[in-house]
Amino acid sequence: MAKYLLLKHYRGAPAAVNDVPMDQWTPEEISAHVQYMNDFAARLEKTGEFVDGQALAPEGAWVRYDGEGRPPVTDGPFAETKDLIAGWMVIDVDSYERAVELAGELSAAPGAGGKPIHEWLEVRPFLAASPTIEQCH
Repeated sequence: MAKYLLLKHYRGAPAAVNDVPMDQWTPEEISAHVQYMNDFAARLEKTGEFVDGQALAPEGAWVRYDGEGRPPVTDGPFAETKDLIAGWMVIDVDSYERAVELAGELSAAPGAGGKPIHEWLEVRPFLAASPTIEQCH
C-alpha cells in the first residue's frame, strides 16, 4: 500500500468544467457537495483506503524563522497557500493507478446547479523513505 495526497485547489489548477466559485453556490449546492465528499470518504473507510481528509478555512498565513531572538515573520511576497489549497484527502491504496481512479471520482463532486465540477485534483505520493544525499543532487 502507498499513501497519496489528493489536493483540491481554489486557484492555480486548470479551470474546472463547472467553474462557478463556491461562494456563489446556494446553501443546497454546498450541502450536496459536502455530502458527496463525506459519502466518498465513508466508502473508502470501508475498503481501508481512507486515511484522513479536511477542508481548509480561508484564513492562514505564511510563517518563517527570522533568526535567533527575533519573532517569526508572517506572510510574504508569494501567492498565499490559503488562496490556493481548498482541502485535502490522504488515501492509502495499492497503486498509483488506483489513486488516479479515486481522484477522478472525487473530481465529480457536484457544484453549481448540482452538476459535477470535474475539477482538477493534484495527486502527490508520499515519500516512501527519506531522500538520500545522492537523490537531492
